[in-house]
Amino acid sequence: MPYKVTDDDIGVVDEFMDKPVGHHSGDLQRVLNTFRSAGMENKFCIVVVEPFKRWQLAVTSGVRGEPVKRLDVYFDDLMEAERYVFRERWREHTGTRLNR
Repeated sequence: MPYKVTDDDIGVVDEFMDKPVGHHSGDLQRVLNTFRSAGMENKFCIVVVEPFKRWQLAVTSGVRGEPVKRLDVYFDDLMEAERYVFRERWREHTGTRLNR
């Protein structure tokens, strides 16, 4: 049975917000694996607009070969983009909006 992320997993949020990229604890990795293994339809992703300088939020279609739908949300910091996607995936999986 696949792992289900719940509000009981809130302890990993600060760890991710402090270090979105890199080695993570087992508990955080389990949450990230659950987020990443979800279906591809309407999944948030980050698109490079200008290498190392600007990124854009997008949503996948779930259809192989079909382009992502770019949203009107831009980031000048990749780590902030990663945090944004984490918050959105958290909300999708738990129903709770993070305020961090």
